[in-house]
Amino acid sequence: MSPPEPPHTPVAPNAAARRFRIFGPTARTLRLWLWSAVAGALAAAATLVFHGLIQFVEHLATGHTGGLVEAARSLPPWHRVLVCTAGGVLAGAVLDWGGRWAAAGPRGGEHLDYIDAARAGRVDLNDRTTLVRSASALLSVGSGASIGREGPMVQLAAWLAAGLARVVPIAPELRSAIMVCGIAAGIGSAYHAPVAGVVFALELALGFFARHAVAPVLIAAGTASALIQVLVDPRPLYDVPAVAVEPTSLGMALAAAMLFGALGWTLLQLLEISRRGFASVRSLAARLGLGGLLVGMLSACVPEVWGNGYSVVSSVLQGGHLWDWIVVVMLTKILAIALSSGSGAIGGVFTPSLFVGATAGSVLAQLAALVLPVAWVGDPRALAIIGMAAVLTAVTHAPLMAIVMVLEMTNQFQLTVPVMLACAVAYAISTQFGARPLYGNPIEAHR
Repeated sequence: MSPPEPPHTPVAPNAAARRFRIFGPTARTLRLWLWSAVAGALAAAATLVFHGLIQFVEHLATGHTGGLVEAARSLPPWHRVLVCTAGGVLAGAVLDWGGRWAAAGPRGGEHLDYIDAARAGRVDLNDRTTLVRSASALLSVGSGASIGREGPMVQLAAWLAAGLARVVPIAPELRSAIMVCGIAAGIGSAYHAPVAGVVFALELALGFFARHAVAPVLIAAGTASALIQVLVDPRPLYDVPAVAVEPTSLGMALAAAMLFGALGWTLLQLLEISRRGFASVRSLAARLGLGGLLVGMLSACVPEVWGNGYSVVSSVLQGGHLWDWIVVVMLTKILAIALSSGSGAIGGVFTPSLFVGATAGSVLAQLAALVLPVAWVGDPRALAIIGMAAVLTAVTHAPLMAIVMVLEMTNQFQLTVPVMLACAVAYAISTQFGARPLYGNPIEAHR
């Protein structure tokens, strides 16, 4: 007798679908990729709209557009003081009155920062506080506060992506990935640095803990940056001629990195001291107005302290300034950054940190050239670029993001090795003294 045949196992009608899930993306994944591209487009739109609104406020305040430093130079000193003070008072009043409006909303006055939301896997950003803070940032940035405009741009990009995540048909556990896409796309479009946006989101917002977010974040940052390149400018943020790499650049980078690390740590300490000093002023309008008044008084002597410092960094990277002028601008700018940020003005410290690094690097290279052979020092612009990355590393404690961002923004990838070494040393120095980085510690946030 022949052995009985094994029982027949019917093929499930969805076996093909299961095989597709093994070898290709599922419909759920494809939906996530689609919405990540939408989040990238929203981030690009937020960047363009906010930039246009800043120019509108700048025109109302100064009668000029196209650059805050240029606008400041065109005004008499008393007018600079008036613009900064009035802008600070109005920005503080918006925070005060808007805070009461936000407190009357369904979420109250609670403000959830987009970085904290990403680390907690949340998408419930407070609509009212986001709008209030964005309006206040417009007034501060447009009136010459010594802070970055990119921070509010990324906040708006994250807020739009969070709103998208709350309404689209997608699995609840994937909603936070869409908001993280907005963060990466906001960084990528604001700085013309899509890869840096990805690294920022993964290193600072998530601490490399969410593998499912990697592909969507790449899609979102790429979408946003592609739109910015097509609609605005395809060039890097800082259009720098090629910088030669000297054999001695590694030694200079390592020696200078110790200074850059200490400088970044000092900047963090000044920000904290300034915040504590302004905390005694109870009224937000008075607090931001006082900060604006003090920055305005500095700008009466040094108009280059207005804004995020982009135009000054661009000119330094072209190599057209001597060290004595740069020292005056750098020290005044550091004080202005501490006053604007410490008073509570809504804006970023990312680009101001790049300013500090670029100016410090240029000064150090020019001074070294006075006592060392020129061949040992090399091009001062190289040390300026290295300083940008090293100081940004020191204030954020995110070396990978700083390395990628600065190399992308300047298109000087031949400096990769000295930039990496300088960032490593600056990170080691800055983290040894207990200073809290700008965005906290993503590793601790996940414990």
